[in-house]
Amino acid sequence: MKIKVLHILHSLQVGGLENGVVNLINNLDAQMFTHSICCTDSIGPMAERIKQPVSIFALEKGERRDYLISLKIARLINRVKPDIIHTRNWSAIDGIIGARLAGKRIVIHGEHGREAGDPDGRNIKRKIIRKALSPWVSQFITVSNELRDWLIHDVGITPAKVTQIINGVDADYIKPAGNKEQLKSELGLSPDTFVIGSVGRLDPVKDHETLLRAFKIACQRNNGKKLALIVVGTGPLREDLKLIAGKLGVSNGVKFTGERNDMIQLYNCMDVYVLPSIAEGISNTILEAMASGLPVIASNVGGNLELVDQGRTGFFFSSGNFKELADFICRYADNDSLAREHGFNGRQRAVDKFSIQQMTDKYRALYESFFQGEFPITAFSQKLL
Repeated sequence: MKIKVLHILHSLQVGGLENGVVNLINNLDAQMFTHSICCTDSIGPMAERIKQPVSIFALEKGERRDYLISLKIARLINRVKPDIIHTRNWSAIDGIIGARLAGKRIVIHGEHGREAGDPDGRNIKRKIIRKALSPWVSQFITVSNELRDWLIHDVGITPAKVTQIINGVDADYIKPAGNKEQLKSELGLSPDTFVIGSVGRLDPVKDHETLLRAFKIACQRNNGKKLALIVVGTGPLREDLKLIAGKLGVSNGVKFTGERNDMIQLYNCMDVYVLPSIAEGISNTILEAMASGLPVIASNVGGNLELVDQGRTGFFFSSGNFKELADFICRYADNDSLAREHGFNGRQRAVDKFSIQQMTDKYRALYESFFQGEFPITAFSQKLL
């Protein structure tokens, strides 16, 4: 008998949370699980990356407050009849209420990261609601240790109900290509250009402005080396960031690629990967960059601290400090051997510690534990230790 899982999230737009859901569905045993997805808003392009047969429903909530959304979710649950409901992040918190209205007892809630409006998780109203709904949640899952500590110590969730399952990367699929110069040429760059790359939604929480300011400083210190910045992704700040690049005088060196379907090639064009976010769960793009053999420079926030091995696979800079970020960019630009060494170490770290199989195995154990009625909750927590 297959286990039916209904995943509830905001949308399937391009993002780390969405990528994690797609990776999980694609890698769980199709002989054991069937999946449905409820998007409280729209569907989005990530749906095209799902390889398994999946029913996807969009409730088209939009930006407005829909006071009937929990009832709509409950109706969908009664229609789909899942064994397990898996909600993710604040934007899908109504799914917990919907599950209760539908009489479903097995509810998993995941915390994958925070938005720019509340990067530190200090919003009192949201903490109160999470705490109030916690009796209806079978298990909370966080992607980072920082989010786990926050749920326990700030929100007040019972420690036994909170487990970390870190994201994984398919390092057999995402790997160094070995033809970096050719790939640079295909992007219109000379083979000797030092390429800085960043991938992510152009949203305030990603803080691309800090990266642009750091890039300007790095260009001024380049010691004759050509530098280029590739910014991959789209979002509400795209035009604003282009204007900022123009005001900084670096437009000629910056390529805003928009959304791309050739990410393996783009990673292999880069010489260093930068993630300047002001808040982060566990970044799939850092994992992908590491699997691609790139050194990583990341802001010292959230789950970034669990991914990058400081001084061995990359460096941390203080969030928002573009001068410090520029120093690390220049360190790699001036030292090819250091960049190669850290990239090699990062690849090994991705393979050894963050495989997609490890992630999938833990979610499989989670779903099976509750489906088979292994209570109390500590039974699952102990299984993962």
